[in-house]
Amino acid sequence: MLLVIGALFRQDFVFTILYLLIGAYAIGLWWSRKALDAVHSARVVQPRAFLGEDIRVELELSNPGVLPVAWLRLHEALPVDLVVPNFFQRVASLAPHERIRFEYHVQARKRGYYPIGPLTVYSGDLLGLAGQAKKESPPNYLTVFPKIIPLSKIEIPSRSPMGSLRHHQPIYEDPTRVRGKRDYSAGDSLRRVDWKSSAATGRLQVNLYEPSISLVTALFLNLNADDYPRKMRIPAMELAIVVAASMANWVAGKKQAVGLVTNGNDPHGEQGRVQAVPPGRGRGHLMRLLEILARIEMANEKPILEQLRSQMHHLPWGTTLILITGNVDDPTFDALFQARRLGLDAMLVFCGQVQNFQAKKQRAEHFGFPVYQLFNEQDLDIWR
Repeated sequence: MLLVIGALFRQDFVFTILYLLIGAYAIGLWWSRKALDAVHSARVVQPRAFLGEDIRVELELSNPGVLPVAWLRLHEALPVDLVVPNFFQRVASLAPHERIRFEYHVQARKRGYYPIGPLTVYSGDLLGLAGQAKKESPPNYLTVFPKIIPLSKIEIPSRSPMGSLRHHQPIYEDPTRVRGKRDYSAGDSLRRVDWKSSAATGRLQVNLYEPSISLVTALFLNLNADDYPRKMRIPAMELAIVVAASMANWVAGKKQAVGLVTNGNDPHGEQGRVQAVPPGRGRGHLMRLLEILARIEMANEKPILEQLRSQMHHLPWGTTLILITGNVDDPTFDALFQARRLGLDAMLVFCGQVQNFQAKKQRAEHFGFPVYQLFNEQDLDIWR
């Protein structure tokens, strides 16, 4: 328009304004992009959190360049499950070699694997002629562990002797745990004789040993959607995850080995698959299990039977196999019975409403499997 007016009226003043606007546009476009390219951003956030924890997030922007940044608009995308509104916004400016920091908080309200970010930074010239330039920084990821209910006692069957847990059956006597002595009786093994005490008393003395077991546990968590009732599918699956996390925490707290096998989907895993975690000890191993339970999602058309059949052959003799599920069919019962023949113990934990529960319970008890049915977290009081 200015070019047309200047050509019609032959006014040099109009051309001067036009040249100034073009120059301001070109300089503003170059300045805003050059200055924004020099801006560095960093985010500091802890990678893991427990349910209910308050998480602080720090954002830092620095300008190591020689050009000032007239204005910046920050937009940080956030998960709606952690904070409302699901974004963080600020406006600022940066002088050369200046550094500024921002802080905000999110709440670990729900287990999961959440992106914190990405951070998008917008900038432009003062006159607004050159439009906005933007620069995006990748997100960090926060893992919120599932709820862990502290348990005090779980009646988990085990046939692995020579462990650190006391047991009431004398067939699991541990020769490293002497609880007393008595006089020798006919039929006692000479291996029990304490020769030093016998010499001191003048009578043959035999050692009394304390029974103990080793509780090696493999948790099989079924998250196949078809095995849970449609109306209560999500709450029942979340309860199953809480049960698995609480059991893993209890077994690890007893300094026993615990592993995890599940048919759920893991967004962090290769092609969404969850690699089976063999039984292990230690806090680091427990954290690994909890991270998987934090990320795990519902699966479709993935029966737990396949993992059950393939993984039980790799478990050591005497391992207790705990199946946490919403339902069990006949092939799964047959697999559990086969596990017993392989020297494994089995235990069933149903989460949610189960069709024909009494019939399934009777069949499990016929095979010698302990059976529990849990409808909500309060039902875990049986193990508190």
